Amino acid sequence: MNKFVPLSQAVKENLNDGDVVAFEGFTHLIPHAAAHEAIRQGRKDLTLIRMTPDIIYDQMIGMGMARKVVFSYAGNPGVGLLRRMRDAIENQYPRGIETVEHSHSAMAQAYEAGAAGLPLAVFRGYKGADLPKVNPAIQSITCPYTGEELATVPSHRPDVTFIHAQKASARGDILIEGIIGVQKEAALAARRVVVTVEEVVPDFKGLHPNLCILPHWTVNAVAVVPGGAHPSYAHGYYARDNATYLEWDAISADRERFAAWMEEHVMQATPDAFAERVQGL
Repeated sequence: MNKFVPLSQAVKENLNDGDVVAFEGFTHLIPHAAAHEAIRQGRKDLTLIRMTPDIIYDQMIGMGMARKVVFSYAGNPGVGLLRRMRDAIENQYPRGIETVEHSHSAMAQAYEAGAAGLPLAVFRGYKGADLPKVNPAIQSITCPYTGEELATVPSHRPDVTFIHAQKASARGDILIEGIIGVQKEAALAARRVVVTVEEVVPDFKGLHPNLCILPHWTVNAVAVVPGGAHPSYAHGYYARDNATYLEWDAISADRERFAAWMEEHVMQATPDAFAERVQGL
């Protein structure tokens, strides 16, 4: 089966209403184009997992797509609040959402446990912290070997994970250069994996083999979307668009302005628009 499909087809065939879904990327290679396609297709009742929900989850929450968000930090990086997320929590607009908050370490451990097929992650953490008081998913166990009390959290097992990468090989292997967050673990923990890429190359000959984070048999679909991480950056392709992050604070603060922006830049746009946005960055 051909893994290389248009983004609209990749989303339609792999993301369903009610799914548990991760759109992962840490500062770098955030899969904005994939999330915008999910918004255009009107997916709803999603459980969104992400280590650092930033403006892409703000957009999805603001469009009423999420019923639950599992996260470790929520904010507009370097700017401030996620105003659409806050409106949903405080005012149930456009709908209320459930939130489950973890530490960065716990989120990474939960992805790794999911990738290993384990039901939970066990680690040292949360000692002296107040987060377990508000998150009943944080439990503890006693090590049967040492007697030490250790923290546990349920593993993450998304129905589908979306990531963005620089390159795919002709057979569908995925390569990332630069910062790698939890993309590999989030993908291997998922039942289905969709990757958007800047380009397809014949193979990765001459490149360091450790740059290939996912072999082709772990990936369900690959869509070529140049600029698909904008306004985050893709190492070697385009810089972070800091102006967009600054502008988002004012856009997201007003419900009507937010709706107008989403209509123009998401609902009436196509994946091709991302390539235009990164020109000159």
